[in-house]
This record gives sequence, C-alpha cells and structure tokens, in this order.
Amino acid sequence: MNIQLSSTILAWLILSLATHVTSQQGIFNIRTYGAPNGDITNAFKSAWKEACASTIPSKVVIPEGWYKLQQIDLEGPCNAPIEVQVHGMILSPKNPYHLNGQDQWVRFQYINFFTLSGKGTFDGQGQMAWKQNNCPRNTNCIRFAMNFGFAFLNNSIIQDINSKDSKYFHANVFGCNNITFTNFNVNAPENSPNTDGIHIGRSTKVNIINSKIGTGDDCISLGDGSRQIVIRNITCGPGHGISVGSLGKYPNEEPVVGLIVKNCTLNNTNNGVRIKTWPGTSVISIASHLHFENIVMVNVSNPVIIDQEYCPWNQCSKKA
Repeated sequence: MNIQLSSTILAWLILSLATHVTSQQGIFNIRTYGAPNGDITNAFKSAWKEACASTIPSKVVIPEGWYKLQQIDLEGPCNAPIEVQVHGMILSPKNPYHLNGQDQWVRFQYINFFTLSGKGTFDGQGQMAWKQNNCPRNTNCIRFAMNFGFAFLNNSIIQDINSKDSKYFHANVFGCNNITFTNFNVNAPENSPNTDGIHIGRSTKVNIINSKIGTGDDCISLGDGSRQIVIRNITCGPGHGISVGSLGKYPNEEPVVGLIVKNCTLNNTNNGVRIKTWPGTSVISIASHLHFENIVMVNVSNPVIIDQEYCPWNQCSKKA
C-alpha cells in the first residue's frame, strides 16, 4: 500500500471517528448528511431522526451559510430533550405552490423539552405570495404557508431566532403548554397581508418576551383557548397591534383567560391593544382577566379599541 493511499485511509478513519464521537455526544451537524445544491431538507430530516432517537440530550446544528429548505415536518416524541441550533440563513421556495399545499413551511410538533435557538434567520420569501393574496376580495381565498408551526410542544423555548417575510402568519402556536419566545424577531413590510407575527390558540402558559415584531398584520394575536399568556418587553411596529381575537366566529370556542401585556412599545401601528369579535353570530365567546400595564404608543391610530363589529372585507352580517 503506497503512502498516499495510507494517508487517505487514515484521514477517512479520523473523520469517521470524529463524526461518531460527535454523534455519541448528542451533536448532529447537518453538513455531515450532505446538502446537494444547498438544499438541506433531507439532511435536516436525517439529523433530526437520529437526534430524536438519542437517549441523551441532543442538538441538531445548522452552521453559518445560506441554505434552501423545502416544507418539512419535525416530529416527536423524542427520547430526551432536543435542540435545533441555527446559525445560517434558510430560504423557503419563492413560489407558494412549491410547499405541497401545507399550512406551515417548518413544523415542529409533539415534542417535550424542545429548544430552537442560534440567531439564524428563516426567510419565507413571501413577496410572490403577497401578490397572489386575494383574501380582501375572496372569502374562499388560498391561505399560503406560515413560516413556523409549533404544535403540541411542552416545556419549550424559541430564542434568538429571526423570521423574515413569511407568506402568511410567521408563527402559529397551537396546543402548546409552557412555551417561551425570547428575542424572537419578526420582520416583514407594512404592506404584507396577513403576516401576523405570532398567533396563539388553545395553548397555556405562553410567554413572549424581549422581542421585536414588525409586520403587515397583528404583531401578536390570541385565538380562542389561550390561557395564562404573558407578553412583556415587546416592540411592535409596523403592524396592527396586539390583539385578542378575533373571537365569536366559530362554534365551541374556548375562553381566553389570563393575559398580561406589560412594558411594551407600539410604533406606527394601526391599533394598540385590541379586543375584536365578529358580529351577527350566535357564538358566545368569553375573554376575561386581561391586564395591560405600561404600554407606550407612538403614532398609533387606535391606541385602545374594543371592536365588537370586526368584519374585515365585509365578510359577515352586521345585522345582529
């Protein structure tokens, strides 16, 4: 065996050993799984599968760089606490129809002790979708994909992550318990339709703190079944403010109970703090124990508003 071949084999053994040791320590770098043409979809799925199966705390790492990512579901339950640490810029397909008709581009669900961190950016590249959004004219309009779906997560943290130019809502929180968003920053232009920053529904103990949210719709909105929600140290703007609702549109809605909004600043928003309900329905919805304190508003059209005739684009009857 010549010296060059021996060196190649030795280098391969060292790399294999290093990869094995790293995996044993619970760190799964997506670059070890390949990324053809910069697309990390399959690499992300493979790294997640192995990390989720680990019996010790694990971490999936996406290093600095630019990556493409197709629609992806990352599901538990996992055998131990798991973290996804993102340092790069991740790009969604520009064409909204290239996301397989899914409601969310990146979906994490059925996980206990989950963390998403790393100062990375998820760019939804929503400009093409916004141009095709005909919801103001069509009640049966197509709802394009949100950047994130967080569903049925327990004891979880979303921190130091940036969400940019989502095609629809930036983040939807559903069926979660004890989840905290900190330094979760949302950036979309004022004219981007239906790009709510964070929408919460049927979730308990949701904390949104120390974050900046600028978008074309509600910075934060609470749907039915939102309980024990804390919103603190948020800078909102542009956007439509911080909203409870809309409520009263669908049967069997659960009450919104226990909201604290404190030490927040709203700049150049349509609304400040708002409660909105649909008119002309037989649905009874309840919102109670709502607490607002130390809210600074700068150039806000409707600083405090309770709107019981919320009817965007005249999609309802105001007779009742």
